[in-house]
Amino acid sequence: MPYNPPMDEIAFIKMHGLGNDFVIIDARARAVPLDAELLRAVADRRLGIGFDQLICIEPAKNAGSAAFMRIYNADGGEVDACGNATRCIGWLLMSESGGDQVAIDTNVGQLVCTAAGARRVTVDMGIPRCDWQQIPLAREMDCGDLHFEPALPEIAGLAGPVVAVNIGNPHCIFFVADAAAIVLPEIGPLVEHHPLFPERVNVSFAEIPAPGQIRLRVWERGVGATRACGTAACAVVAAAAQPEVARAGRKAQVMLDGGVLAIDWRERDNHIYMTGETAMSFRGSFAPEALRAAQSTK
Repeated sequence: MPYNPPMDEIAFIKMHGLGNDFVIIDARARAVPLDAELLRAVADRRLGIGFDQLICIEPAKNAGSAAFMRIYNADGGEVDACGNATRCIGWLLMSESGGDQVAIDTNVGQLVCTAAGARRVTVDMGIPRCDWQQIPLAREMDCGDLHFEPALPEIAGLAGPVVAVNIGNPHCIFFVADAAAIVLPEIGPLVEHHPLFPERVNVSFAEIPAPGQIRLRVWERGVGATRACGTAACAVVAAAAQPEVARAGRKAQVMLDGGVLAIDWRERDNHIYMTGETAMSFRGSFAPEALRAAQSTK
């Protein structure tokens, strides 16, 4: 990823997976100092660059891995997993090496990416976790049938139990009759910040129009409404296959606002595999102090 910006600037690549967009910084050769204030300045879509997540590519931590991927949300907080970003980083690293497979270290372990066609990448997202302590929830509860205290406002068209799944990040999935009818900015923040979720939560609204098809809309913690969320797509397939729901099989085309992800929860190893497109937007650089100064004009 060669690019030599002025000494006081930081080089980046802008990529997206189905509209879930990322600022990517290569920090393998030298560390890049980032704090929450600067991250929020870069994330500002009017005064900065804009992103759902900022990704730092750092030196690998384990043998056999090409790099470590550090993930920050637009609010400046660090998170452990991002499926769409993993596909983008996988594509970059495979393009760099000329190989068709690469292992990437993350806070939730090593993830393996495999080339699946022109700009298409498959990621082994691991085994979904469905125990209340693994989500985590604030109290013991059946993750296949959540109950909220205090109660949430009535959600139109609720069509089944509310399910919690962890795919590197915590997810709460509502099955509804019409996903398009959900006003994400109204209900999303209430669920994200509900006391049931001590680490907050990603919030999904899923409609199942036909076997093997899921229409999904997502409110992402620390980001807001997003066009696509890879871990949410994996989580909803795992949730839909739970006995309490039994609404879909272990393989589905998940239709998000930004496009389609193919999800396969394989029985042979219980791992979830996600396949989808990656796209390069542009390369550039930014001056940290200039972005900090821009924020003072708000």
